[in-house]
Amino acid sequence: MIKYKQTKIISLSIKKLLLVVGVLGFGITCSAQNKPITHKVEIKRMKFIPANLSVKKGDTVVWINKDFYPHDVTDEKGKTWSSKQFGQNETWSKVITKDEYYFCDLHKTMKGTIRIRK
Repeated sequence: MIKYKQTKIISLSIKKLLLVVGVLGFGITCSAQNKPITHKVEIKRMKFIPANLSVKKGDTVVWINKDFYPHDVTDEKGKTWSSKQFGQNETWSKVITKDEYYFCDLHKTMKGTIRIRK
């Protein structure tokens, strides 16, 4: 009879421990999913790659110029923000807080969009 009670107590303790670990693990996973991340847009062959990007609010986008030519990244709607010109293998970054439509002011046919995921 004593052996049964000890097994039952140990089994109950293990269940409680697994429940606590599961809840803590879920909290860590949720926390990690809410952390801002960095996305990369390459500038190659006179294009933004990818040209359309979906991010979470607060994520950062880094543009990397892989072309031989200088480029910039400029707000297309009202030119409310713009990078400086940056050359080959140079970067520029922006924290994204809303949908963005942008282009290269030096090469106006180069365009891209960033959408906030809901």
